[in-house]
Amino acid sequence: MATKTRARPTGESKPHKSAFNWGNGNTGVLVGAAVAGAAVGLAANAGRKLFMQFGNVTAGDWFEALKMEHEMALAIFDKIEGTDDSQTTMRSHLLSKLKYALSKHAIQEEMVIYPALRQAGHGGQADHLNSDHGMVKAYLYELETMPNDSSAWMAKVREFRTEIEEHMREEEQTIFPPFRSQLSDEENSKLTAMMNKEGFKHA
Repeated sequence: MATKTRARPTGESKPHKSAFNWGNGNTGVLVGAAVAGAAVGLAANAGRKLFMQFGNVTAGDWFEALKMEHEMALAIFDKIEGTDDSQTTMRSHLLSKLKYALSKHAIQEEMVIYPALRQAGHGGQADHLNSDHGMVKAYLYELETMPNDSSAWMAKVREFRTEIEEHMREEEQTIFPPFRSQLSDEENSKLTAMMNKEGFKHA
């Protein structure tokens, strides 16, 4: 007996195939959700970066922004020094925060401020400050690699703080004020914008 092929009713069209219609209709939904999720992730990352750089932007001036970052780093030192030898997890967490804050701060200075300082005729000062950043990295490495449940670790933290406070004082009191005064308002504004852009990239 011959098999009859069911005729397609008049007006019935073939199912539409598109780039988002693989297999069944659920696939398109999944792809759409993935795209939406990626968009949300990108927006969240941009929001986080803006939040991390917000203080610098509101400071309105590169010098004031850097001073504010110095204060934030010292506040983290305060919290670390407020821990005891049993709080190893807290110490690790705070050290990570300190490393992030100082790394972002250093990148802004090394990529924008120190080159501008050199261009303005203060190459020796730029080299000196840049060398200090090598010292900062060495201290952070030591603190990350030594046991943080002893008085020796805290002694190293305090030694680090003494060194970095001297670096901050030198920038804030000796080097940056005359450098900023040497620049025009337009040049200072440009330096601020460049530093904020660099900070946003690494926030």
